[in-house]
Amino acid sequence: MNVNIISIFALTLFLSSCATVDRQPQKYEADAHKYAQVDAQKMSNTPVLPTLKRKVAIGRFSNETRYGRSLLVDENNDPLGKQVSDILASRLVESGKFLVFERPDIDKLKVESSIGGIDLDIVGVDTMILGSLTQFGNSVSGKTGFLSSTKKQQAEAAVELRLVDVTTGHVFFNAQGSGIASTESGEVAGFGSRATYDGSLNDKAINAAISDLIDELVNKLEEKEWRSYFLSLQPNEIYISGGNKQGLKSGMKLSVIQKGKSLRNPQTGFMIELPGKKVGDIKVVSTFGTDLTNEGSICNVISGDFLNIDASKLYVTE
Repeated sequence: MNVNIISIFALTLFLSSCATVDRQPQKYEADAHKYAQVDAQKMSNTPVLPTLKRKVAIGRFSNETRYGRSLLVDENNDPLGKQVSDILASRLVESGKFLVFERPDIDKLKVESSIGGIDLDIVGVDTMILGSLTQFGNSVSGKTGFLSSTKKQQAEAAVELRLVDVTTGHVFFNAQGSGIASTESGEVAGFGSRATYDGSLNDKAINAAISDLIDELVNKLEEKEWRSYFLSLQPNEIYISGGNKQGLKSGMKLSVIQKGKSLRNPQTGFMIELPGKKVGDIKVVSTFGTDLTNEGSICNVISGDFLNIDASKLYVTE
């Protein structure tokens, strides 16, 4: 009996000396009371205000790290740079707040449209997004004990991007984001997992770096005032661009603004638009169109006398 007890005690000491996987993170209840959490969730479901779908294009994204580069690789064939731009494009489209246009593969689109006998109708954008992968790497570390081992795999990435005004070439914003992804496996006395390097960690690290800066990027792009424009301005026929997918609903009231003069600022050299003046109000009667590219709204005049003003000198705002 004593021999068995001693054996069990020795086995316990042996196992405790083995290398083991780090302790998994614990789950904790949020500090806020559950009712406060419910209220916060209700607020998050509050309908959003109308949002102008800003037109953005993602241009060159390069890999400025040594990872994945060699003298035999063409500079135009940059898998990591393309991966960053693809992930960013997907995130912007998923936000539902932007019209995202293709630029890196524009030549392929031209060829494909010419095969079908169609002229590619390239739409100009408000902002061009450029950037680079500035840091990337992966590492494998581990611990070894008697008849046991652990292995930790980790990938790190850093992304930098900038927003460029396409009318002037002015870089008006830049942001940096970084991300880390890791996984850990362990083995004791031949039992457990023997994992090779997980290639998906590279994708997860880049995705985490994009997530680190996406909110800041979206907020900057949304700083511009919401505006819509007249498609047709006649006494019995008032159509404006933007419809249901931009948040416009029947009964919504909008203001009509006459644009101020555009002058060149002698201090900066940039064109500047002087403040406009309100000339009336309109109300949305109904919306039409099937998607963001062809939707609009039918409106009625509530107040003001602006029907005789050139529609190109007017805009609509919330």
